[in-house]
Amino acid sequence: MRTVDDTLVPRRILLVSGLSGAGKSSILRILEDLDHEVIDNPPLGMLDDIVARAERPVAIGVDSRTRGFDASAVLEAIARLRMNPNLRVELIYATAEENVLLRRYTATRRRHPLALHGSIKEGIEEETALTAPLRAAADLVIDTSDMPPPELRQFVESRFSPWEGAPGEGLTVALMSFAYPAGLPREADLVLDARFLRNPHYDPALAPKTGLDADVAAYVTEDSDYLPFLNQIHSLLQLVLPRFVQEGKKYATIAIGCSGGRHRSVTLVEALAKRLSAPDGMGNYKGSGQWPIMIMHRELARLGLGTWQWARRPAEAAKTEPTSPVS
Repeated sequence: MRTVDDTLVPRRILLVSGLSGAGKSSILRILEDLDHEVIDNPPLGMLDDIVARAERPVAIGVDSRTRGFDASAVLEAIARLRMNPNLRVELIYATAEENVLLRRYTATRRRHPLALHGSIKEGIEEETALTAPLRAAADLVIDTSDMPPPELRQFVESRFSPWEGAPGEGLTVALMSFAYPAGLPREADLVLDARFLRNPHYDPALAPKTGLDADVAAYVTEDSDYLPFLNQIHSLLQLVLPRFVQEGKKYATIAIGCSGGRHRSVTLVEALAKRLSAPDGMGNYKGSGQWPIMIMHRELARLGLGTWQWARRPAEAAKTEPTSPVS
């Protein structure tokens, strides 16, 4: 019978899959830099043996090129590994929009692994169908369509860097601002619309600025519905985040959008991050402590005005003393 060593943090096992050209190899290289033992495309039958022999965190690349690839077999292997309580097994799925994948293949003049005798488009469509069950079961979906390599590196590092005192299990919460015209964030678990609030864009003095500027934030918060809206979002998260933990989710992305993704949504994300990272922001849920809180302002990042940052680092969350939830 397997026993759990309560003195050990469960060893991380990452299975990295996704669409060819979406950045799986880049993710594996970053994980290797983070001291993961990386094996790309081993035969599926070797997964148990690889994990058993490894002494470090492991990242294993699995995709349509893998010998004997079958999505159901991959999911069965994951379920089997998760039966070991000393392992923390997660599935990462890398994806990108079809037009982006087509552009990348055209630029590199590479053949798609499933389009040796057909078009790249047909190969992408076939691989999308083959790996759809993995995307549906993934703990984390990374859409690299608008993510340059430096941003991808920081994203992966922020989620998978080894940190002192971090819990072996638990939830990481990402708060994201975005612009509706630029599309909904595909990784979002919950999307909220801030377009009804007064818009600083129509004030010539505020339009060039962002919600990170104090005068823009003040303008937005003066709306009579701003505070009730922020309070309602906070209350909603107090309800749903503990349930995400019960479901075993490792990552939750809360996205707040507005017209330009520069003013109202940024202001709300910053205010919400302060609430959730405060000592009594979420309280303690069955001993899990407070969760790490990340911030990303998507449209500001695309303009070079910022990128991922921690509002509450994992080590800080791990050291938080239990508190009572805010009523």
